[in-house]
Amino acid sequence: QVQLVESGGGLVQAGGSLRLSCAASGRTFSSYVMGWFRQAPKKEREFVAGISRTGGGTDYADSVKGRFTISRDNAKNTVYLQMNSLKPEDTAVYYCAAGSTVVPRRFPDQYDYWGKGTQVTVSS
Repeated sequence: QVQLVESGGGLVQAGGSLRLSCAASGRTFSSYVMGWFRQAPKKEREFVAGISRTGGGTDYADSVKGRFTISRDNAKNTVYLQMNSLKPEDTAVYYCAAGSTVVPRRFPDQYDYWGKGTQVTVSS
């Protein structure tokens, strides 16, 4: 069992930056691939970024590539999402997720554990 708690969301102007954190409980954090997803009102949850168990492999949605960076610190049981050059269309609730697949996947049903989310609002 893994419990995930996101933090770092908030209100920011377009062009600004935020850094999200996701703290995981348990001793087996390094055995999970991790992902960040987001869900805007009336839209389906969508993949944002994923990272391998060691942090050596990453994957990004085209909409955030070059602006967002996912990273993890296995010693701290934490995964991060650095978000730069934020746009109003990035406004959503952001969720972190842990999965048991070999590499990070892009579909929500391929993840086993989820946090409750943190709101990110980007004003124009």
